[in-house]
Amino acid sequence: MDGSYPFLKDAKMGYREGEGLGKFGQGRKEIVEASMQRGRRGLGLKIKGFDGDLDVDWHEESEPSAYEQVEWFPECSLEIPPVAELRQWMVIDQRKMEIENETNFCDQELLSNVLKCKSVFDELEGEEMRRARTRSNPYETIRGVFFLNRAAMKMANMDHVFDSMFTNPRDSSGKPLVRDKDTELLYFADVCAGPGGFSEYVLWRKRWHAKGFGMTLKGPNDFKMEDFFAASSELFEPYYGEGGVDGDGDITRPENISEFRRFVLENTDWKGVHFLMADGGFSVEGQENLQEILSKQLLLCQILVGLSVTRTGGHFVCKTFDLFTPFSVGLIYLLYMCFERVSLFKPVTSRPANSERYVVCRGLRSGTEPVRDHLFTVNLKLNLLRNSEQDVSCVVPLDTIKSDTAFYKHMQLSNESHATAQVKALAKIHAFIRNPWLIPDKARIAPSPTDAKSKFYELIQGSDMETFSYKATLLSPENIEKISHVLDYRCMVAGGQQTFLLGMGKCQIYLWDGVIPMRWKKLESFKTELPRDTLLLVEIIQELKGEGKAQRRISSVHILDALILNGTDIREQHFNQRIQMAEKFVKAVSKRSRSDMNPIRVKEVYRLEEMERIFVRLEMKITKGSSGMPRLSYTGRDDRHFLPTGLHIIKTVNDPWTMCCSRNSKRKYFHNTQSKESTYELPPDSITPFHVCYFERLFWAWEDGVRVHDSQTRHNAEKLSKEDVLNFIQVHYQP
Repeated sequence: MDGSYPFLKDAKMGYREGEGLGKFGQGRKEIVEASMQRGRRGLGLKIKGFDGDLDVDWHEESEPSAYEQVEWFPECSLEIPPVAELRQWMVIDQRKMEIENETNFCDQELLSNVLKCKSVFDELEGEEMRRARTRSNPYETIRGVFFLNRAAMKMANMDHVFDSMFTNPRDSSGKPLVRDKDTELLYFADVCAGPGGFSEYVLWRKRWHAKGFGMTLKGPNDFKMEDFFAASSELFEPYYGEGGVDGDGDITRPENISEFRRFVLENTDWKGVHFLMADGGFSVEGQENLQEILSKQLLLCQILVGLSVTRTGGHFVCKTFDLFTPFSVGLIYLLYMCFERVSLFKPVTSRPANSERYVVCRGLRSGTEPVRDHLFTVNLKLNLLRNSEQDVSCVVPLDTIKSDTAFYKHMQLSNESHATAQVKALAKIHAFIRNPWLIPDKARIAPSPTDAKSKFYELIQGSDMETFSYKATLLSPENIEKISHVLDYRCMVAGGQQTFLLGMGKCQIYLWDGVIPMRWKKLESFKTELPRDTLLLVEIIQELKGEGKAQRRISSVHILDALILNGTDIREQHFNQRIQMAEKFVKAVSKRSRSDMNPIRVKEVYRLEEMERIFVRLEMKITKGSSGMPRLSYTGRDDRHFLPTGLHIIKTVNDPWTMCCSRNSKRKYFHNTQSKESTYELPPDSITPFHVCYFERLFWAWEDGVRVHDSQTRHNAEKLSKEDVLNFIQVHYQP
């Protein structure tokens, strides 16, 4: 009865129908509604635009699929105009801070819907927006997997969809841009992309076979290389434009663009990178509908850097936002002229409710310098007009864009399909679906700390420890016959004690001289970096530059052989290939911008029959600490010299094979001394793995009494001199 007739109870408290509770009938007359409070909003607060449903039917939208279609712009058949004509394309007008009437490249109704929906969702508080975002994007919950952020997953997504266009770039005919994978590095650049998720993905995929250069704005969003858990940051070199490592990284400064271009070209044999990634953006909170206008210079400068450092045939990917204004579309049009193919692509890992898209460009054409110069001039003008009422409104005339019907129609269709999907995405919730980009399903964790001895055993995986304690055989008149098969051997100039070097990431580098019991020592007073899981055979050399009082001395690592490079075990490869891979590895880890770091080099390798070339590079020089007496010095290819102690002689052909030279064809071939088989092709069982090279190595010590330079007068007849060894080689090598 009380539940059916509450007014009977309330009447006893003075309730009268039509009046509010209270002594004088004041107070609320209406029924109190159920609470609609959300998150941490104040009670009763209504967010404008959320009191009614969005008039958008998203149910018909199919779930995002990992099997995404790529839509390319039609190929451009136009020639790039000369720079003088391009500069006339730039239009300066009154600064415009509205987007509502930009309908040249999008239907008016669609544009209005996009702006309306974005405005509604701008009112959500942070926690509510995050929850809505998670519900609207099935890929949101994969986050960054074991990478440092979600950007890495977007790069993995695009690399997958575009057929490994970035981690295995090819030209228009399908040939790899990196022609020799054993000796050539994959060079890439990453701009406006701190903390570095794009680069972490590429380096995870390619390991030490890639070298990256980066420029981003210094500050809280700088590259976080210490957080590269999935890849080795030692293979990535930040450079911030003017000032190098001490620069500010502001990509809108012309000085930074020019200096970054010089640095990248100088370190890629003046060819440029195979591809450039750009992921620039900044907070536009409260002005989301103006994001395209506010970030126009950032987009222009990323494209400018892309055209400045990408090699001919290389690729480019850059984040864009809305593309409704003639300025933005003009930039896309210039890319359309500069590259063989261009696509505007929204990866499924990109939140469907935002404006983000990527312009993906394949195959930079030759002769694009006029466009680069044009954009450089536009950037100068944007800087001049930054605080004025004027602005650059066009980089390509609107009529020029519209007259290219194929481009114009594709641009409009792309904008409208993107706008339609974006509007629906702002209202829909979908389920999470599986990850298809070959990324292992494991958590992101920091590498676990370990000691050098344990890491060494982990890397060599049960190999015979005696291998590492072998001592080199000293070359003498009694055993010189060992090198009678001259073509089987290589040699390198020694300058210090051999030691194994173990890289455990960054400056965590340890040395072991091969003597049992094993004692690994930290490489102290030495500033260099190596990726983790790296094992090398090296010498620590005191290099000298100049003579007399001006002479400088610097400690450096000289690699004699490589066993494991950043986790890649190469011990079973041919010695020549190991040296080539070590050269490539050194190019990847060297940081030319860091003059404070000790250098790492690979020893120059000579064929035994070419030994005379070594003696040409020996000379007597006065060195610090020599009391004014000249000392024997060897000058390397980098113009630095060191005091040689002898010659490492390495056997590179495995028994019972030996290498010979045909008298008729003048070609080298392999001969099996047991089976008598001969072949011009390299027999797999003739390859000497590391442990064989190390066991059978010889050392010709240039000690007192060994004459290797004409100025040396002391000669011990019981020891091998230069003439003895060269005469022996000449007798046994007669091509």
